[in-house]
Amino acid sequence: MSLAPILLVGGSGIAGCCTAQYLRAASPDVPLLIGGRNLAKAKEVAAEIENAEGVALDLAADDLGLGERPVSAVAVFPKDDRIAGLRFAQARGVPHISISGGITEIGPEVAAYIHKPDAAPVVLGAEWFVGATTVSTLEFAKEFGRVHDIAIGALLDEQDTGGPATAVDLERLTKTMPAALTRRDGAYFWRVGDDAKAQFRAADGTEMEASAFTPYDVVGLATATGAPNVQFNLAIGVSSTRRRGEPMSTEIVIELAGEDHAGQPLRTRHAVLHPKGAMPLTALGVAMVLERLVGLDNKPATLPGLYFPYQLLEPAAYFARLEKIGGTVMTLDVL
Repeated sequence: MSLAPILLVGGSGIAGCCTAQYLRAASPDVPLLIGGRNLAKAKEVAAEIENAEGVALDLAADDLGLGERPVSAVAVFPKDDRIAGLRFAQARGVPHISISGGITEIGPEVAAYIHKPDAAPVVLGAEWFVGATTVSTLEFAKEFGRVHDIAIGALLDEQDTGGPATAVDLERLTKTMPAALTRRDGAYFWRVGDDAKAQFRAADGTEMEASAFTPYDVVGLATATGAPNVQFNLAIGVSSTRRRGEPMSTEIVIELAGEDHAGQPLRTRHAVLHPKGAMPLTALGVAMVLERLVGLDNKPATLPGLYFPYQLLEPAAYFARLEKIGGTVMTLDVL
């Protein structure tokens, strides 16, 4: 398949570079544009990846500074306050995914899609680790006839700093947006103050102090499963592996409660972990979404529409790639 280059806006950052590496490993012939404000850094990253080119981007320009250069898809890693990448993608009629928005910031992207719904696929990619949580949760939910409760506990190791853009995003989402959307008894509401304080047990059983958080997973999982109670809590501290004297990791603890297909009570606990922290999971999700959008998985390219990542990621393929990059899915004891 001959494709125009895939544009990675912020591709010289940690998540962008990791995504480029995963795309290259899966699709050696697909050209990549590593875009950033610092041309020297973008070229440096591109030089390490075959069939890639570093380009300087101007997010204030309608053409992002690329002129008439064709692209086949656009992935945006840093917060794009101008939704410049999305407007560029719609003008070119190519797919777009961004991963740094919060639930309270969804309006501009949704409005842009509504205005041009037939232009191209638009992916609201700000699920926790771009599908790692939602794809896994929905797979575990297949054991249930009815899901009543979904509780997600995400543990970021305090040493898992990511890049500068990641730090800015986390600061904005955890401190400047103190209210967190949660579903309780079928109704959505905002958790604030003491109601936003939480606890969950990490993969090794350690009780973690956490705070309510709202990636798109909350609304996506509530809609996909019909569960009346959905919450997402984030803890930043020492990961389970580091408590064992090993290097830091990242983990997602997924607790489900409801009824099995025979109508009997059922509770499950699982964990998704990666020994190198958050970035590999984020990059894997973006890479696999891009592959699905442009048809690199040997299926027809995705039609125009508004999507969450879990709607595009096939579970078996996702778990196979997760294992290949060193990720682990564990079944935990129900507490």
